Parts: sequence; C-alpha cells; structure tokens
Amino acid sequence: MAQIVHTSDISTPTEETDTTKAAYAVLQGTSKQGLLARILPFIGPAFIACIAYMDPGNFATNISAGARYGYLLIWVILASNLMAMLIQSLSAKLGIATGMNLAEVCRERFPRPIVIGMWVIMEIMAMATDLAEFLGAALGFNLLFGIPLFAAGILTAITTFLILSLEKRGFRPLEAVITGFVGVIAVCYVIEMFFAKPDWGQVVYYAVHPQFAGAESVLLAAGILGATVMPHVIFLHSALTQGRIVTRDPLQMKRLFRFELIDVVVAMGIAGFVNAAMLIMAAQVFYGSGVSSVGSIEEAYKTLVPLLGGAASAVFAISLLASGLSSATVGTMAGQVIMQGFLHRRISVWLRRLVTMLPSLIVIYLGFDPTRVLVLSQVVLSFALPFAVVPLILFTRRRDLMGVLVNHRVTTIAAAIVAALIIVLNMFLLYETVKGI
Repeated sequence: MAQIVHTSDISTPTEETDTTKAAYAVLQGTSKQGLLARILPFIGPAFIACIAYMDPGNFATNISAGARYGYLLIWVILASNLMAMLIQSLSAKLGIATGMNLAEVCRERFPRPIVIGMWVIMEIMAMATDLAEFLGAALGFNLLFGIPLFAAGILTAITTFLILSLEKRGFRPLEAVITGFVGVIAVCYVIEMFFAKPDWGQVVYYAVHPQFAGAESVLLAAGILGATVMPHVIFLHSALTQGRIVTRDPLQMKRLFRFELIDVVVAMGIAGFVNAAMLIMAAQVFYGSGVSSVGSIEEAYKTLVPLLGGAASAVFAISLLASGLSSATVGTMAGQVIMQGFLHRRISVWLRRLVTMLPSLIVIYLGFDPTRVLVLSQVVLSFALPFAVVPLILFTRRRDLMGVLVNHRVTTIAAAIVAALIIVLNMFLLYETVKGI
C-alpha cells in the first residue's frame, strides 16, 4: 500500500533554488559531486535549531557550574548533548515523513480543547523564551558598547527585525546568517580557551567519570540537563524540514533523513562544544582563581577583565550578543510556527516580533535584575517541555503517520527514557526554584 503523507496547509512550496536542485540530484543518485558537496544542500535546519542550546540562559547556568565546581559537571553537558541530538532528530524526521510540523500534527490528531490548551501554553512559553534571548542580546550590546540597557533593547529589536526580513529571500539566506552566528559563538569560545589555558587532562577525566559533590551540584546538574531540550525548537525543527526538500519516495526519504542526521550531529556537536567551553572557561578562570560566587552574566564579564584582560571579556560579550540576536530571531520563527500550526492562523512576523518582545522591554524599563529574570523564564520553559516532547515521541512511533521513517522500537524506548529523565529533572528544578522565590 502506498504511504499517505500529508502536505502542510500553511507551509510555503519548496523553493526551486540551486540548493534544492542539488539536493534532489543527490537523493536521486544522479549527483557527480564529492561527499562534502553532496552533504551541503542538507545542512541548515539543525543549525537554526541548535541556537537554542547556546542561548543566554545557557550562559548563566554553565558559568555558574564551572565557577562553583570546576570541571566536575562537564559530563552532564556531554550527556545532555547526546539527548538533544536524539530529540531533534525525531523532530526533523517528523517534518520529513508527514509534511507537517509538530503543531499541525497535534491540531489534526488531538481534540480541539487540548489543542487550544497546548497553544496557550506554548504562546506563554514563546514569550518566556523571547524574554531570555532578548535580554541576553541587550546585555551583549550593553556590555560591549556601554549602551544603556533600555536603548540596547531597542537596538536588539531593530536588529532582529532586519535578520527576520531575510525570510523573504528564501530559506538559505536566513540559514546562512544563523549559521554565521553559530560560527561566531564557536570562534569566540575557541579564543576564550586560548586565554584560559585549561587543564585538558582534568577536562577529559571529568568528562568520562560522572560524579557529584553534594546536593547543590545535583541541582546545578538538573539545571544544565533540564534546560537541554527547548520546547520551541522541537516545534520549529519539524517546520524547517517539512517543506524544505520534499520527497515521497520511501528510499529517498530514508536517504534524506540520513543527511538530516548529519546536520543534527554537526550542529548539536558545535552547540555541545560551546556549552562545554563555557563551563571549562569558568572552571579554569573563576574556580581556579578562587572566584566561585559568580552570580550573573554581568559579574562574569566584569571579573574576566582583571583575570584575563579586556580582550577576553570583549570576546565573551561578542559571543553573548551573537547568541542573543540569533536566538531571539529563532524564537520569533518558532512563535510563528506555533500559532500557524495549532490555530491555522497567520500573522505578520513583524507583529509577532512586537508582541513577543514587549514583555522584555517592560522588564528592562522597570529595572528588574536580568539574570533573575533569565532564571524565572527557564521555569516557564520547564513547565512547557512535556507538551512538546511527549507528543513528538507518540507521533514518531506511529507507522500510519511516519511510514518508512517510523521509530525503531529501541529508538522509542531510548527517547522515552530521555524524555522521562528530562521532565523529572525539569519538575525538580521547577520545585526548587519556586521554593526559593
């Protein structure tokens, strides 16, 4: 029986560009190019998604872990990254197999009241996500150029509008810009490693010897692991693959998914390197110098100046700015997907940008502590996470939806274990955070 695959009723048609033509040649086996050239047309969606794994919220958690416990929790970042690869690969696979994104599948398969409830939760989540990312970019402008925080927030809004305008030119220019930001962040942390001169023997030791140092280290590990999978990019990643390169041939679909797996592994690998580098830098610079009470991003920046010099602190601020701008852009894209998918309604990306950034500007204007707000925004994300991960696993295990790309039983079991672990740790983190308020 031929596989029935749904085509998104809100996605734009696949663009006939040089990129897609090259991709179809590879899938059909007619491409004569080398291996790297055959891979390149499929690289992009995971690089957009991976920005969420090194957004400003990760900066505070990783720096705090390194400053307080040295290299102790580096293994948590490595384990978290493997989990991220699994979940994001399922999201990419859902888009390829069904021609729909996760929100659309939820709208089609769940009762209307549940769909509306999920939409409300995800809209709140989108605002919380944007809060962290917008604040991070504003902090980056503030630290790098000395611009007052509110003016930096306005500048962040203008810059993200300009980046989002690239969508009109097709998927490739926006992918290129976001990938460029990923590269900037990665290069910044390569430079930070040069300044910090970490003990690589200790890094390797703690990477392969899981351990804790008391209840507080467990809580920090929960914070790192609990923030691993961001709900908004689970929805977004499926949307990025649903209409980018479309094929209904079972063999070509399998081949397409294998290339998307390469995209996921490379992009999430870079994100894992950046997160590990954040912790390693903090461990070497702060913990190694006896400065274990780094409680905010601003403190980390200011403390780097006397310890490593102005150049190192400037590189740190540049990485924060690149992270904030790119993740704010990705957050807006995810918000669009969520509304279109759950409600089958489309609003201007400019209006979406204005709505999601208003809470951020209000927070900045009222003078709230940015780092504290970042922490609280992660609590909201923790609450929203099950509403993305659980449906994803339920849908990708169904042969009537996924066809030849249905999960292997081992994949489903592994994903269920990962989801349960992440959800439990998120709920633990949520409890501890609320208790401490």
